Amino acid sequence: MSKVMAVNAGSSSLKYKLYEMPEETVICSGIVERIGFEDAIFTLKKGDTKKSYVTPIKDHQVAINLLLEEMIKMHVVNHIDEIVAVGHRVVQGGKYFSKTTEIDDEVISIVEKLIPLGPLHNPASIIGIKAFKEVLPNVKMAITCDTSFHQTIEPVDYLYPIPYEFYEKYDLRRYGAHGTSHRYLAERASAMLSKEKLNLITCHLGSGSSITAIKDGRSIATSMGLTPLGGIMMGTRSGDIDPSVYYYIQKVTGKTNDEVFRLLNKESGLKGVSGVSSDSRDILKAMDEGDERAKLTMDLFARRTLDFIGQYFVRLGHVDMIIFSAGIGENDPYIRKVVCDALKPSLGIEIDDELNTNARGKEIIISKPSSKIKVAVIPTDEEIMIARDTYKIYLGEKL
Repeated sequence: MSKVMAVNAGSSSLKYKLYEMPEETVICSGIVERIGFEDAIFTLKKGDTKKSYVTPIKDHQVAINLLLEEMIKMHVVNHIDEIVAVGHRVVQGGKYFSKTTEIDDEVISIVEKLIPLGPLHNPASIIGIKAFKEVLPNVKMAITCDTSFHQTIEPVDYLYPIPYEFYEKYDLRRYGAHGTSHRYLAERASAMLSKEKLNLITCHLGSGSSITAIKDGRSIATSMGLTPLGGIMMGTRSGDIDPSVYYYIQKVTGKTNDEVFRLLNKESGLKGVSGVSSDSRDILKAMDEGDERAKLTMDLFARRTLDFIGQYFVRLGHVDMIIFSAGIGENDPYIRKVVCDALKPSLGIEIDDELNTNARGKEIIISKPSSKIKVAVIPTDEEIMIARDTYKIYLGEKL
């Protein structure tokens, strides 16, 4: 038995799960929030026990030291040397990483080089990697990139119709994201249907959302683009828009390039259209109370989801299963029903309303036996994918 940690570092947060491998038992999990503030929040869960408190945490180095100290105090481990490997989530791996990769100086250098393509995420990953290496210098470490699963996409799908030199000189192309989640969903679908070669449309719908067409376990098309800003609308992100919108906003408001980029990343999507919240639960509540903009927002979100499902159905030719996952996909029966009902006339999809209503937190097929395409809800688990790959690297296995 070996203890492997999966880590997801944000600019001011640190999410983690510690597994007993190869059993894949979760030993503990938690998050450190508001890193860099005097009122940072530390949380660790072990079984039915939860420890949470507010304390000053200067930086990620302090957060990691605190985490390891608390793991010993709560008898998660007797000594930090029991942790044999740490897997780090990295959003943007560019063209360089098609699989989980052991960390060395060159890998760190590449992830740093890719910061312009992942300006909101890669810097935090670098901070987390370096902080863990400082505390656990002799432990095997690896990165799992959100973009890796999408490296199987062909040039005709990842190239943008702009001067080719931008691709040649600056690697400007579609990379996608949420690849680790989409890979997990494909594996679970294969297990559920006892079949390896499947055509799937996986819908990772949450504060960040992406949709992927998967053929025989390989990503062939995905909605996110150069960065996670592309694709369908999300909690605060616009998703795909006419590029001239960017120029026009600058022209009429006088906003800088950085300000418009922030507006499209942080003030758009569900939040921007509804004027209520970036959280679909708040918007659905407002919709139930008669807020017409709230209803428009959810209808728009459903329509953008439908656009990609329709596009990917055509690409795949036939679909064995459509999968809903992540915060909205797993927990919002309203969106699932609106999307599936809209697909009924063209694709013959029929869902069981009772199963759909009670699907929260379950891995379950919600379509009726008469449905021409199966529809499932599968809670995603990116952390276990990171832990599995990292454990294999620790064992010296080939991925």
